[in-house]
Amino acid sequence: MRESTPAICENGEPIIQIGEEHSRIFIEPIYYHQKIPNSLQVIYLRQGVYERLTQALLVLPKNFSLILYDGYRPFQVQQFLFAKFSKQIAQLFPHFTEQEVVRETRKYVAFPSIDQAHFAPHLTGGAIDVTLGDLDGNALNLGTAFDEISEKSATRYFEQHPEEDWEACVHRRLLYNCMTMVGFTNYSEEWWHFDLNNVSSARRVGAQEASYGAVEAMIQDNKVKEFRFL
Repeated sequence: MRESTPAICENGEPIIQIGEEHSRIFIEPIYYHQKIPNSLQVIYLRQGVYERLTQALLVLPKNFSLILYDGYRPFQVQQFLFAKFSKQIAQLFPHFTEQEVVRETRKYVAFPSIDQAHFAPHLTGGAIDVTLGDLDGNALNLGTAFDEISEKSATRYFEQHPEEDWEACVHRRLLYNCMTMVGFTNYSEEWWHFDLNNVSSARRVGAQEASYGAVEAMIQDNKVKEFRFL
């Protein structure tokens, strides 16, 4: 079947800065810590995404927390990450053609595009990278590092190989279930990546419309000064 592109009916929901007001939500802006140019020193999400996260915590057992690694991602950061991953994959797989490098790279980072049919999910503010933590905000074992280029990063890997790391399998189940029960969808190649109300999420559930389109932000001192909907 030919994959259709959901229409974008931007609902104008604002991008908001996420703090640590909630005792079970911790902020770890990983690309800022990696000193990536134009990265954000705090996490920004659509307001509705944050509201769903608080609902997910009602489902998650009370001795677990959520640690947020990334939310809204400026276009420049998307470009940097795509180039960085492409370089790493070319080194890991020296026999790959240029086209194969691009195809493999797109498994781990979306091509930097603002074309309606191919929005990079993080540009919408409706994508989030998240992991499980304890009540002190320490990340738990989910089997791989965040952004690890590995077949083990696929969400279902330990469902198919539970003997390799049963603890990671259980933790992935907890994260996946608490997020999807409140409306998020998961990108199957990355256990940490979840979407809400954007084109990626709409495609997964067969919806004809997505309510989050791309957002362009003016960045100053690694924070969003102002934004507009594209």
